[in-house]
Amino acid sequence: KEPKRMVEDISALGLRHVGYGIPTDLFGPFVTGCVQVIRMLTDDDAAEEAFRWSLSLISRMLTRVINEGSTIVMKAINVNSSKMLKKAVACAPRGKRALWMLNIQVGTQSISPLMWAIETGSLEAATAIIADLLTIRADRDRYYYGMDIMFERHPDIIQRLCLDAPALMPMMLDGLIWRSRVTESGQRRVNYYIKHLVVDAHGDFNKAIEWVTENGDPKLVCHPILSIVTDMVWSRVAFRTFLYNKAWFLFTLIVFVSSQAVLNHLNKGDGSGSGSGSSSG
Repeated sequence: KEPKRMVEDISALGLRHVGYGIPTDLFGPFVTGCVQVIRMLTDDDAAEEAFRWSLSLISRMLTRVINEGSTIVMKAINVNSSKMLKKAVACAPRGKRALWMLNIQVGTQSISPLMWAIETGSLEAATAIIADLLTIRADRDRYYYGMDIMFERHPDIIQRLCLDAPALMPMMLDGLIWRSRVTESGQRRVNYYIKHLVVDAHGDFNKAIEWVTENGDPKLVCHPILSIVTDMVWSRVAFRTFLYNKAWFLFTLIVFVSSQAVLNHLNKGDGSGSGSGSSSG
């Protein structure tokens, strides 16, 4: 009834088979086996032929998607080899190097090699991808740094790493820090790339700190880039809001303390005056 939607669903299924590393040679025997089972269940030749035709069409579609989506990057992820992955992206143009590791498009469907490596536990390949994305490169025209593309493709990358691969978090945060090789007067210039940890794509406050807090790792929250983010948010935004919200409480507290101090002295003064009057009488 909805052929366009069916094609999209089959394409998405084919891309998942790319991640699973399914050989296309198995589709033919699979279709044959399914047709033989249907042949034993019905004597209707028309129904059998319709089933065979539809299953053959799905098989050809899956084969096409797998052939187009089986890039050398996905093959390296399937064997969880950082060495193969580095060789795979070495032949990519610098301007498209990040896209090779973040997006594989077949028709209207796409899959992210980085996210697939994290979901399937191919942490060695995922480590190599993150390290390559957060490496600064340059040519005569411009600098190349995959941080913006990575966060645009996966705005929730911090959350996914905290849930599925917390061991990769320190390495990813290290990639957001650039340290100069040159020292001047015993000091070295350091750049912290914290934009995507503070605001999201819509300009709202990012939930990265919330996700890291829910992770509950005390060593991770002490990372230099997280420390500078939390200190900056507290000193420039949260501190004034906190004081504004607590102003009425502080005012009532001061009034209470002052009134108690004054009332205590008034009671002492009344007691001393009545005592001296009784003794003189």
